[in-house]
Amino acid sequence: MIRNVLGSLVALAGAASAMLSPFRDWYAGRAGQDYRVEDLFGGITAAESGVLVSMLLPFLAAALLVVVGVVLRSRLVVALAGLVVLGFTVLWMVRQGQAAGSLVVAGDGSGLQVGVVNALAGGLLMLIGALLMSGRGRRSRREREPVEPYAAPAADQVDTWPPTQEPGMSVQTSPWPEPEVDPYTGPDPRDPRTRSYPQAPPAESDPRDPVHPPHRPPPPPQS
Repeated sequence: MIRNVLGSLVALAGAASAMLSPFRDWYAGRAGQDYRVEDLFGGITAAESGVLVSMLLPFLAAALLVVVGVVLRSRLVVALAGLVVLGFTVLWMVRQGQAAGSLVVAGDGSGLQVGVVNALAGGLLMLIGALLMSGRGRRSRREREPVEPYAAPAADQVDTWPPTQEPGMSVQTSPWPEPEVDPYTGPDPRDPRTRSYPQAPPAESDPRDPVHPPHRPPPPPQS
């Protein structure tokens, strides 16, 4: 995140420098907007140029590429914008050197001037910004794959479901059933505190259900 922000700021600064350069002097007091784009392919002439067909055109396209690259966090688009600025600037230097016989840097303004420096610096800043940017972060394989819920437990592990041991179908960890507590059958006759309490009539002995024995049917009537 920090790299993307820093790289974006550097690239935008480079775009601003490149956009400023056509409005400044490039060579011998002639501004960059006075050079036609077609002169870069056919040779530098003294003909005046309109703003939209001058050196401003490729630099404007490069600035738009920088904005798109920053929004999309695309290092490739930002680097392409820097190459466009540097490519057109170097091509202009070649054509200007052919037209003037040589390129010189003079303090009296008769050679290369600050507009060329702005263009070169803008292109380099765009490339540096592309290198600083980290681009779009790739999601890990675990994030791309859908998260599956817990699989159903095996038949011999039903008592341990759910795995969080929170209330659910069962929270037992033992395969054996829980022991049942003997139900209350009345006061204990051996306890002196409850000896005087009324006692329940004794139930018939039945090993199947000592608490609630089944009632035997009444005997048939005698004839």
